[in-house]
Amino acid sequence: MRKLVFIVLLVCSFSVKAQGLRWESDVAKACEASIKSKKPLLLFFTGSDWCGWCMKLQNDVFKKQEFTKWSNENVILVELDFPKRKQLSPELTKQNQELQQMFEVRGYPTVWFVLPSKTNGKISFDKLGSTGYDSSVENWINNSNAILKTKK
Repeated sequence: MRKLVFIVLLVCSFSVKAQGLRWESDVAKACEASIKSKKPLLLFFTGSDWCGWCMKLQNDVFKKQEFTKWSNENVILVELDFPKRKQLSPELTKQNQELQQMFEVRGYPTVWFVLPSKTNGKISFDKLGSTGYDSSVENWINNSNAILKTKK
């Protein structure tokens, strides 16, 4: 019985932490939110089920309370996943591959900060800068803030 209670509490604590972040996978929806809020997109190119450095970035930075607070105030989060074991929809796979080519992503994790704009129904991106893995959430946020200053 004690094990069951412990497991339930553990699962609940993880779900509460995860509720602070909202990762979008549909870039069109994320762009609408970005344009409306005037917040840039954070495009996270990841191999969620095979890339060790992507998992480390998630654990060392993205799952930290400081990142949650920072991201809620500064960006719209978009996960562009390239899994090996998990199957994505054909539309999502196509979208992610097109963005991978557009941003010339050669390794994972890669994070791009961009400002989307919409003209005549077409979305374009103003590239602000990119980053990757850092084991320190404070360093990662400081580096990201330096990139985001270019938007002003």
